[in-house]
Amino acid sequence: MNRIPAISKQLSRQIAARRALFSQSSGTVHNRRATIRPLLLATQKRNFYGGKTFLKLFVRAPLAAAGSAIIAGAAYVNYKVKEIGSYTSDTLEKMVDFASGMVDGAKDGMGGIESTFKEWLDAVRENSKSPSSSSSGGGNSNSGSNNGSNGGSGDSDPAAALLGAAVALNTGNDDPANSNSYNANEMMTLTRKMIEIRHLLHEVGQSKNLQLPSIVVIGSQSSGKSSVLEALVGHEFLPKGTNMVTRRPIELTLINSNEENGQEYGVFPALQTGKITDFGQVQRTLTDLNLAVPASEAVSDDPIQLHIYSPKVPDLTLIDLPGYIQVSGSDQPEFLKQRINEVCEKYIQAPNVILAISSADVDMANSSALRASRRVDPRGERTIGVVTKMDLVDSAKGHDILTNQNYPLQMGYVGVITKTPQSSSGLFRRGVKNNIGSLISHTENAYFSQHQDFDDCTVGKTSLKQKLMKVLEQTMAASLLPAREAIRRELEEATYQFKVEYNDRYLTPESYLAGSVDSFKLAFKDFTNQFGKNEIKSLLKAELDQKVLNILAQGYWNRPSDVVNPSNISERKISELMSMSDDDAYWRHKLDSCTSKLTKLGVGRLSTNLVISALGNEMERLIDNTNFRNHPFATNTINEAVAGILGLNFYSASDQVENCIKPYKYEVEIEDREWTKSREHSYQLLKEELRQCEGLFNQIKHTVGGHKLNQVVKYIESKRDGISLNNDSSDMDSFGFSQGLIDRGREALFLRGRADILKLRLAAIKSRTCKSSSNKYKCPEVFLDVVADKLAQTAVLFLHVELISDFYYNFPRELDSRLGSLLTKEQIESFAREDPKVSDHVDLQRRKELLELALNKVEDVIELEKHASFRNGASRPSLITRS
Repeated sequence: MNRIPAISKQLSRQIAARRALFSQSSGTVHNRRATIRPLLLATQKRNFYGGKTFLKLFVRAPLAAAGSAIIAGAAYVNYKVKEIGSYTSDTLEKMVDFASGMVDGAKDGMGGIESTFKEWLDAVRENSKSPSSSSSGGGNSNSGSNNGSNGGSGDSDPAAALLGAAVALNTGNDDPANSNSYNANEMMTLTRKMIEIRHLLHEVGQSKNLQLPSIVVIGSQSSGKSSVLEALVGHEFLPKGTNMVTRRPIELTLINSNEENGQEYGVFPALQTGKITDFGQVQRTLTDLNLAVPASEAVSDDPIQLHIYSPKVPDLTLIDLPGYIQVSGSDQPEFLKQRINEVCEKYIQAPNVILAISSADVDMANSSALRASRRVDPRGERTIGVVTKMDLVDSAKGHDILTNQNYPLQMGYVGVITKTPQSSSGLFRRGVKNNIGSLISHTENAYFSQHQDFDDCTVGKTSLKQKLMKVLEQTMAASLLPAREAIRRELEEATYQFKVEYNDRYLTPESYLAGSVDSFKLAFKDFTNQFGKNEIKSLLKAELDQKVLNILAQGYWNRPSDVVNPSNISERKISELMSMSDDDAYWRHKLDSCTSKLTKLGVGRLSTNLVISALGNEMERLIDNTNFRNHPFATNTINEAVAGILGLNFYSASDQVENCIKPYKYEVEIEDREWTKSREHSYQLLKEELRQCEGLFNQIKHTVGGHKLNQVVKYIESKRDGISLNNDSSDMDSFGFSQGLIDRGREALFLRGRADILKLRLAAIKSRTCKSSSNKYKCPEVFLDVVADKLAQTAVLFLHVELISDFYYNFPRELDSRLGSLLTKEQIESFAREDPKVSDHVDLQRRKELLELALNKVEDVIELEKHASFRNGASRPSLITRS
């Protein structure tokens, strides 16, 4: 194996000599090409399909070394071609290209071929040792010795030489870290760290001083801008379409990854999509994001962030901008051209580096990219010219373009050919069909190697990669010292503000949420201690008291005040109740009817709904007294949790209560203490009712006037003697009373009558008759209060077991789940930012942390660059010191 490098160098010298010979007799070569090409194809076909020795060797090779056998076949084909006798440079370069393509196919199609190739080549060399082996690698003395069991033993040196040259050409073309001036690994490390710093400063924002340069890609829509970026990445991933599809800047960050499986993938940080290994999906996502820009806006300056990880890309940060247009289309808004210019003008300002893409077949004087760069960079100090489609012009004109003196750029021009071959079919192209980088490299090598005009020019995408890496590192390094001072100033200001406003209190969205939940849970615990059986019973009893009053009003107290002759009504007066006989069926039926109404009004659902409503109101009160009052998301979450837990037990609780009060529908046993308690309670209840009636009557009297109200009441009472009251306005106007005044008079008459009845019943309750439960028919108010109290007490027992206890147990756990483990980091962040004060606190704290991190990284990069410069000595001066 140690002979391969020497043989490769010897072969390279032979190639150079033959190139010189070829340049002296170009006319003869063109004539010989027509003869050699058919022979070349015939020889390749004969040796690949019909060579017995090659087949024997291929069969003997292990399966793991199948790719190596293919490479050996390529070497053998090259040797047989030499038998033709033509050593022209063109033919030899085609054979090297052919071998390189097979190496690419074998490498991409069968991983791990290099180690197997070394083992196989050692075995071949051991078996092919012969005195006739030539060290020159180009002799024809053994051209006929292909037969026998050794399988070309006399051709080991030519085969090794060609393989070494092919492998050397193939492995060196697409290495993004190849550098002539200083160590490539150090350059990539520094560039990567500075790109990280740039992202940090981008997050900090708010200051033009806190910026590191990026490479901004501009060009017209037909200049091949997208093809250049795809050639750098090695995949087609940018939006394509007949209409303008790039409507937003694309911040493209290339990251040279060192994953063991060599996986290539894209990531959209803002979308949280994870790894996307299908670059077709990356292309579709970019297309959707661009087409989402509304037609009224046409072009947006909101960038799309895309990170691409691959072992085949350099560490770069590029911003792809919408392409310049000359005239808006009929289906495009008239302001599109101006809008594109505004967006591009924003990004091409200093300190960004401009990558101006122009097409070789377009006059440089008409290049939109160069024209835009000259406006903001008239001296060409931060502009790199990239000329695409170099194969569309002759080599002399291409040389003039790349050495352009009319539009000089201090960073120079780079010529590329980024078109991808339309078809990549064939046995040795299948392995690279998903990566266009190798195909483009072969296309560029094949073209530029044939034209000596480009020997003193920078050409090829590999050269472009190296230039971009070097320029990005230099420009970023030149901005490090000013950026460090700006970061220090911003950090001092942020630290002072954080100390003054928040006393250096550390707060994160997670800690704020946890603290808010704990505070709410403590308040909830206090509420559970205060809202027990007694509170529930009082709540339910107050509701049943109102039901009892309504039943008493309907059964005992109400009397019509708008009928012509009240004496025709069969209802007996309430004043007769206290003098009833013990066997008076009328009043007995009255009480039994009212009791039935009370027990059958649906106490189960009534009490359950009442408790659920009360719990909901208490939760609202707790929210208003805690941090959650400023958070709609938390408020909705708590309400949903409350409704979910209580709703789950609603039917079972209401059914249990309803079943337990069934005995009271048939018989109610009363103890003396219960009667005494209810007698006092009913007296207070009627007293409160009387107070409200008198209050409303006085309010009407104050509004209408005492004298006027008495007249209206007398008028209404006079109509009861036989003249009906109707709504004829002429009849009422003759007495000077409007319809509204008549309605108020009726209301006052009703309240006055109700107050008289309440006074009568209050006196009855206080009488000796109502002291005993045996007189329950004479004291319906007391008896119904006893029944209501028994219903409330029974309902509370089962509601506490079926509803309240379950809610008190499950709600804190549900709260922890809904506002804890079930929330994503983004939801927690959104929750904290609902409160403006918390959002400002977190933003300032985050800004301070980012500035501290950025400052540490800047200082680390400065030290790292200085150490790298010291290790390399004079060969590499410090970029930072030099800047």
